Amino acid sequence: MGVTNASRFTTPPSWPTWLLAAALLLALTSAPAQQRRRSTGKPAKETPKTKAQLERERRNNLRRIKEASKILEQTQQKKQSSLGQLNALKEKITVQQQVIKSTSSQLRYIETGVKKTATDVQLTQAELARLKAEYARLIYAASKSTNAYNRVMFLFAAESFNEFMLRLRYVRQYSEVRRQQVSSILRTQEQLHQQLTTLTEQKQEKSSLLTTQVSESRNLVTMRTQQDQVVQQLSQQEQQLQKELAERQQAVRQLDNLIAQRVREEIARAARVAAAKAAAKAAAAKAAAKAAAERAERAERNNATAAEQATAKREATETAEAAEVAVAAEEASTHVDRVVLTPETAELSSSFAENRGRLLWPVARGFVSQRFGRHPHPVLKHVTVDNRGVDIQTTAGEPARAIFDGKVLTVANIAGMNNVVMVQHGEYFTVYAKLRTVSVSEGQTVKMRQPIGTVYTNPEGTTELQFQVWRNSTNLNPEQWLGRK
Repeated sequence: MGVTNASRFTTPPSWPTWLLAAALLLALTSAPAQQRRRSTGKPAKETPKTKAQLERERRNNLRRIKEASKILEQTQQKKQSSLGQLNALKEKITVQQQVIKSTSSQLRYIETGVKKTATDVQLTQAELARLKAEYARLIYAASKSTNAYNRVMFLFAAESFNEFMLRLRYVRQYSEVRRQQVSSILRTQEQLHQQLTTLTEQKQEKSSLLTTQVSESRNLVTMRTQQDQVVQQLSQQEQQLQKELAERQQAVRQLDNLIAQRVREEIARAARVAAAKAAAKAAAAKAAAKAAAERAERAERNNATAAEQATAKREATETAEAAEVAVAAEEASTHVDRVVLTPETAELSSSFAENRGRLLWPVARGFVSQRFGRHPHPVLKHVTVDNRGVDIQTTAGEPARAIFDGKVLTVANIAGMNNVVMVQHGEYFTVYAKLRTVSVSEGQTVKMRQPIGTVYTNPEGTTELQFQVWRNSTNLNPEQWLGRK
């Protein structure tokens, strides 16, 4: 770069030595500072998440903590500790840990920015010092011939007109380079000012986040202390918890029996409808086969041509085979273990399956207090709980809503599960239990987001919905079907 810029100056003979040195010096200063910085600066490491993503994550977690705090407050209105209170505390602790993790990621992100900005400041300061030093040397060299007489003598010392024009062009270029040098210094100073301002803001943000992290860590310690206290209090209520567990298990068995019965009934009903349609088709096929056989016999009695007789026999054979297929289909339709779908219900079932992992939550607010499958009891030792669905703890009076379009298959009441609503989506079924009120009826068509009732709040102040997903007679994990709330 220095050689290229230096070549712009055509050196006339007999130039003063100081001017030659100044020209070379100025040519070197014309290299952009940013290009030199790019050749020496190290690229910052890429972070897995952007600052905006981390901030959105943090805000979402704070919203979840607020919801859990409201639910916890409702459970704490009763003096006696409860599993609902323990579940709310666990949810707060889990989300609080995520908040701290997100804050730590933000701190690492800012720390990386601080280091990069500090490096840029050092490079810019060094560049500015270099520019000022070069400019100082240039001014010192130029001060030796600043009077107009020396400049005039330099021009008129030319031996020809061409040399005179070259010297005049050089003097003008010399002045322009000095002006550009001043502009470079001013731009570098402005850049340095902006970098220092950014560095100050980043350090302030880092300090604020550190304060927040300390505060969140203290909150986490407080929550864990509360959790230990609740667990200790619940441990002293072992007999009561054993009784509640036995009642729940009995209620679960009754709910399982109800679901199994209604699924079997729906499969049988759909099979009967399919069998009736198949029987009608079989009867029509048999009648057509009989008519075709009669036509073949008439053709043979009436001394029809060989071709006509062959055609009649072929039609009779094909019709008989179709009748046999129809009869077989009729028999198969009476032995099914899944819902026989119509074109409309098949489309609904396919749409439900395609939305796996994106389905609407059955409540607008809340958290999963008990997950699907077998897991240890939160308090009782050596006791395993088997959950057919998920328990979603929410706020008092929270509406339950249909997660997808469907038809209400049943509305029932089970001791320990309160009101139960079962909605059919083709060969899929969703179950909403522990409802205080129900606002739909059997056979009613419902749309996604449509309220189907309100969630029940027990005497301990816990508002909890039991939610299940089935495909025919197979129990599914609802968390794999619901989307992010």
